[in-house]
Amino acid sequence: MNVTHIDDPRLTAVGLLAEVQAGLTARMQPVFAAAGLSEIDFETLIRLGRSPQEQLRMTDLAAQTGLSTSGVTRVVDRLERDGLVRRQACATDRRASYATLTDAGRDRLHGVLPQHLADIDECLTGLLDSVELERFLDTLRKIRDVVRPCATAGAAGEGFPVRT
Repeated sequence: MNVTHIDDPRLTAVGLLAEVQAGLTARMQPVFAAAGLSEIDFETLIRLGRSPQEQLRMTDLAAQTGLSTSGVTRVVDRLERDGLVRRQACATDRRASYATLTDAGRDRLHGVLPQHLADIDECLTGLLDSVELERFLDTLRKIRDVVRPCATAGAAGEGFPVRT
């Protein structure tokens, strides 16, 4: 069998990206676990914490995390049982509800962040100078906007910056 594109740099790019993602996940999972969080729990809390008024519509949270609506409901149910998130009805749309970070959720998030940021710095951002980091972030946003265009759904409110 003759494979003509085995050394294609596109394969290398996707392979390296997968290896980096797997390595980062393995590196960060113990920090989340020590705080009683799964990776998706942390992602949910950080997305809420970085959103205007520390809340997102459930549909926007599903879009940002890549979960189905039932998947995000299960995550929010679990976080709500743990007192880290609360649901809030939308005042203008009876069909919609918000997931809102609680004080306990904020405390849990802030307890994880110092070690999480140290890990990020040690194995990712600290390896790049400021110009490389800015270029890297721009490149990641460009790719993200194509492969997950809903990743920032609901992130910008009037008078609030988008933190992506």
